Amino acid sequence: MSPRTPWGTYHRIADALRSRIADGDLAPGDAIPSESALGEEFGVARTTVRRALAELASERLVETVPGTGRVVCTTDERESTPGDAPPPSRHRRIAADLRERIACGDLAPGDALPGEAALVRRYGVSRRTARQALSELEGAGLVIAVHGKGRFVQGPATPRG
Repeated sequence: MSPRTPWGTYHRIADALRSRIADGDLAPGDAIPSESALGEEFGVARTTVRRALAELASERLVETVPGTGRVVCTTDERESTPGDAPPPSRHRRIAADLRERIACGDLAPGDALPGEAALVRRYGVSRRTARQALSELEGAGLVIAVHGKGRFVQGPATPRG
């Protein structure tokens, strides 16, 4: 069993990448290093890196480009108004649906989230898309992954099982 990453490590990784973007070390259009490369650099698991990248994506600093990976957004992309934004991607729609279920109490703290396979069946998407949605919720601090058990709504309650 691997040692647990200290809580909040993904925030430090996001801060480091934010600094690289602000300093111009990563310019608009530049590819972000791969999850595995960032994991090696910071000495963390890929799930921790995904949380950091999800945080940057929610701030519109990075975006996923099919066939390329994650890239730094241009200033125009960062400053575009919601009316100018393209329709949300499939993983963002799934994440929004799950956020709504959490907000309305349908999924309470400690409750298990549907797994990747269940999301694939319900939304008709790939496992990767389902994983991106769950990763976005983890990055937002709404969900915690418990190795070998699944993902649970973050809160004072502990996962059941």
